[in-house]
Amino acid sequence: MNILLRSAKIISALNKDLHLKKRDILIKNGVIKQIAARINAPRTTKVIDLKNLHVSLGWFDSSVCFGEPGYEERETIINGLSTAAKSGFTDLVLNPNTYPVVDSSSDIVFLKNASRGNATNLYPLGTLTVGAQGEDLAELYDMGNAGAVGYYDFKSPITNSNLLKIALQYVQNFDGLVYSQPIDKKIMGKGIVNEGTVSTRLGLKGIPALAEELQIVRDLFILEYTGGKLHIPTISTSNSVRLIANAKKKGLDVSCSVAIHNLYFTDEVLEEFDTAYKVMPPLRAKKDINALRKGLNEGIIDFVTTDHIPLNVELKRVEFDNATYGTIGLESAFGLLNQIFDIDKTIAFLTKGKERYNLDTNKLAVGNKACLTLFNPDGEHIFEKEDILSSSKNSMVLGETLKGKVYGIVNNNQLVLG
Repeated sequence: MNILLRSAKIISALNKDLHLKKRDILIKNGVIKQIAARINAPRTTKVIDLKNLHVSLGWFDSSVCFGEPGYEERETIINGLSTAAKSGFTDLVLNPNTYPVVDSSSDIVFLKNASRGNATNLYPLGTLTVGAQGEDLAELYDMGNAGAVGYYDFKSPITNSNLLKIALQYVQNFDGLVYSQPIDKKIMGKGIVNEGTVSTRLGLKGIPALAEELQIVRDLFILEYTGGKLHIPTISTSNSVRLIANAKKKGLDVSCSVAIHNLYFTDEVLEEFDTAYKVMPPLRAKKDINALRKGLNEGIIDFVTTDHIPLNVELKRVEFDNATYGTIGLESAFGLLNQIFDIDKTIAFLTKGKERYNLDTNKLAVGNKACLTLFNPDGEHIFEKEDILSSSKNSMVLGETLKGKVYGIVNNNQLVLG
């Protein structure tokens, strides 16, 4: 396929020669062949000439859930990848919380095969323990050979400290990445929202910030002892940022992420008891949001994620106490992040993270593979149900004003437009 992107403004801070320049970009058979002020379109070339077209390297999401296999009513692999592509994501890491969970090399092979041939690349995680039960290590080496990019008992903490120690020691033999969910279930107790003035006023059981921070302290002490690579997904408190900053100063190989909704919403939105806002980690206070944004700007937080969790309506349309944690976020990610940060930072955050998973990172340059996201950073619109492409509709962003529009992606010699 031959594609010509007409008069596209390039957002690529790492490429000073092209950053903020308007250029035509010619792509032949999936490779960037020419970048120039004006290119005459060869015959049989599809010309993309869109309003205020901007282009960047393809966006990356480190925490996405689909339902297949087992929960196809929540989301299928094919529709999930289509949603990701139309939302601007060329690459995503898939969580292992299917039914059954992804805890063997054959499960990894299934996911790789089921996602083959799509514009968006899918990189699966395997569980850290058999059945994600937290007792015995899963077949980590074999899953890694099959294509797993990390190991994660999705949203479940590793309560056995010795198990985490052994895992971090073992994966060093093949440069594996261990996840540890930052929550101490004993401290959390029956809490369901952030512990603070809002939870007290609403009569909802609170989750103390301590529940997150205590687990992080433990994990960092173990990492300092063992070495290895540790990822702490979706942190949410100001002290968590401080703890990880100190660990990085010590030279520990630790990374962390933050969910985009935790950068935008505070627990004040819980006033209506809307289960769309029930997520894990919970929405926190304004001081936490400010610390998370600062940590992201300073590079303490390594990358953002949508933490996209499709859930069928029966799991959300119940009493707040009984509702399942999670929100979808692919479709609204760019527009929400673009409301918080300027466009350069928004794109920088959306394109970071692949290196942590030993995935190929690219450069927007002639001769390189075309792995690109197309978008318009300007203009505002209200996010409505009609904007949701996911099979499940459990978005906390409905009714919010988003900034900018995603046009689609060019990747794997395919063009996908929304």
